[in-house]
Amino acid sequence: MASKWWTLTAVALATLMFLVDITIVNVALPDIQRSLGASLAELQWIVDAYPLALAALLLTAGSLGDRLGRRRVHVVGIAVFTAGSLLCGLAGDPLVLALARLVQGVGGAAMSATGIALLADAFRGRDRGTAFGVFGAVTGLAVASGPVLGGAIISGLSWRWIFFVNIPLGLVALVITLRRVAESRDPAARRPDWPGVASFSTALTLLVLGLIRASEAGWGRPEVLACEVAAAALLVLFVWLERRHPTPMFDLRLLRTPTFVGGLLAVFCFSVSLAAVLVYLVLYLQDVLGYSALETGLRLLPFSLAIAVAAAVSGRLTSDVPARWLIAPGLVLVGVGLALMHGVEPGSGWTELLPGLIVAGIGDGLLNTPLVATVVGVVRPAQAGMASGSNNTMRQVGTALGIALLGAIFASTARATVAEELAGTPAAGRAGHVAERITAGDADGALAGVPGALHGRVADAATAGYVHGLNTILLVAAVIALGAAVASFFLIRRRDLVPQGEPARPECEPALA
Repeated sequence: MASKWWTLTAVALATLMFLVDITIVNVALPDIQRSLGASLAELQWIVDAYPLALAALLLTAGSLGDRLGRRRVHVVGIAVFTAGSLLCGLAGDPLVLALARLVQGVGGAAMSATGIALLADAFRGRDRGTAFGVFGAVTGLAVASGPVLGGAIISGLSWRWIFFVNIPLGLVALVITLRRVAESRDPAARRPDWPGVASFSTALTLLVLGLIRASEAGWGRPEVLACEVAAAALLVLFVWLERRHPTPMFDLRLLRTPTFVGGLLAVFCFSVSLAAVLVYLVLYLQDVLGYSALETGLRLLPFSLAIAVAAAVSGRLTSDVPARWLIAPGLVLVGVGLALMHGVEPGSGWTELLPGLIVAGIGDGLLNTPLVATVVGVVRPAQAGMASGSNNTMRQVGTALGIALLGAIFASTARATVAEELAGTPAAGRAGHVAERITAGDADGALAGVPGALHGRVADAATAGYVHGLNTILLVAAVIALGAAVASFFLIRRRDLVPQGEPARPECEPALA
């Protein structure tokens, strides 16, 4: 017999797997690089494949769940995610791992889009508040524990086990969902917008492909320009299709509301800046400063704890304080935190990053809760699912594009610095190879083939290249966050909120860090 508490258990377990895999991979990147010999571009794809699939399919998965049955789509999501995790753990080269991460993302989109709806259907009254409180605690635990849990697994076993541990968890969640969770659907569900999905996902993939290719070959390459032009054309096509589709995946009329635009802009720029920079900070901690995966996770713990504490405070303030007075200051703190981390030098220790990590973490926690409430609050209840799905879609788009964009800037800056440092030395001809390896997190590979007498000079040049590249993207990310703070403060307005005839919709997606 179906039970609402079994429903909470199944959804919470699936959400724990889905959210942990957003952050846990970051601390594994150096070990993956050494094991598979991945380049920077391949590492970017391993990280980006997951949010790309999420961004492309979140809204459509929700529509399929409403139409075909949320329990059914949730079960498929768990099965696909678990299978993708197995493929990730068995991957023997970077391409297979990136494709397996894509499979994980497909399953994650189905789980994320239907999990909250299953809870909303199962719980009523006071129990609903309890259920969503537990769910929120699981979300916070997943976000905070990812780096430390990943570091412990990698240090004790190997990077492959960060994926293998999902298999027993996925099987348990699958059995509980099949045996104990009731089916639910929306009798008035709209049909999925497949042309919109195809044009949007292809445009996003080409955009990321062009940015990642730019990090390898430079911005002016014909294939880079071709990808960006094709992406722009497909985005125009997407807009054209959405204007004519009877049930579009995204209602473009929502963009007429300044507060909605401000909310999406804030979550997008937050992801482009802080969420994307974390990938390169992890590589810095492990490959430049030499910390293990576990030591890196522990050094990121103050950041995670700052998020958790600030989120708890923000949650209490959201109903009383205007959203822009939480979102804009949150983005300011993110920008200030990134700026505080800027200025690291080849001889700096990890504590140089600590003040910035804490300040940025407070900003992260401060803005995420009101962001979701704001985006959902400006639409009618019937559009709350689309609005919250749009929020999470923009979060994943920002993460994917941010990693690719900042990676391209990072790589080009590092190449120029290494070439300058080695100019006029016998190792000058190896500057490109050294920059390529150090930006991929392969410090040992950067020295391969270098005469012993030049090891010190080349190692110093490699470190200088990485540090200069990191400082550059920290500054770029800080400017993006601060610019978004100004824009969101003026765009987000209380008068745009739609009076609700019922309590704020719990069906909105949880904020993903």
